[in-house]
Amino acid sequence: MHIEPGLVNGAKIVLSYGTAAAAALQTLRLSFGAARERSLASLATRSVMSTALVFSFFEILPHWPVGVSEVHLILGSTLFLLFGAAPAAIGLALGLLIQGLLFAPFDLPQYGMNVTTLLVPLFGLQMLAKRLIAPGTAYVDLSYGQALALSTAYQGGVVLWVGFWAFYGQGFSAANIAAVTTFGGAYMLVVALEPLVDLAVLAGAKAARGLETTGLVTPRLFRTAA
Repeated sequence: MHIEPGLVNGAKIVLSYGTAAAAALQTLRLSFGAARERSLASLATRSVMSTALVFSFFEILPHWPVGVSEVHLILGSTLFLLFGAAPAAIGLALGLLIQGLLFAPFDLPQYGMNVTTLLVPLFGLQMLAKRLIAPGTAYVDLSYGQALALSTAYQGGVVLWVGFWAFYGQGFSAANIAAVTTFGGAYMLVVALEPLVDLAVLAGAKAARGLETTGLVTPRLFRTAA
């Protein structure tokens, strides 16, 4: 989902600073809540693990340029279900930043747009999870339909934000519309894979109940909501 250099130019890019700042404030708010829920050490550990996974997703998993951006297997719903919203958000932001600093410095001017595109759909996913998953259901007991809904919400949010940046930067020419449509169609193919990954990871977690007391995963993975 890397926004291509030059897609948004000049003064227009200032908007991305504002959206990224808003996403950072929401991440900070969620982090305070996560630290109170379990501990600061647990939050830090989950955030480090999430960051390492995100960096791996960017550098190791297949990715290819399509239309106005790139298709990546980010697995945002997987990170959310394993670690919780705050560690997932921190991991997405830091993993993206580290990847840019080490391997793609040409992406750094687009960092505000890219981090917004990753984080805002995650916040939407968190809100959907509260409505979709009954308080008496632990994440390890999710159905395929629930995993599919979460994945679709996250990946659809990414596509919408990429489309927003593309139209904001380049307008509604026929070529730009075609490029955004091509990207969206390719990116939504991830939805066919991510729910299966989610269920496989959750099945593995269910078989490793000892993780519940380690602080390495979100409490909601094994416990029902209060």
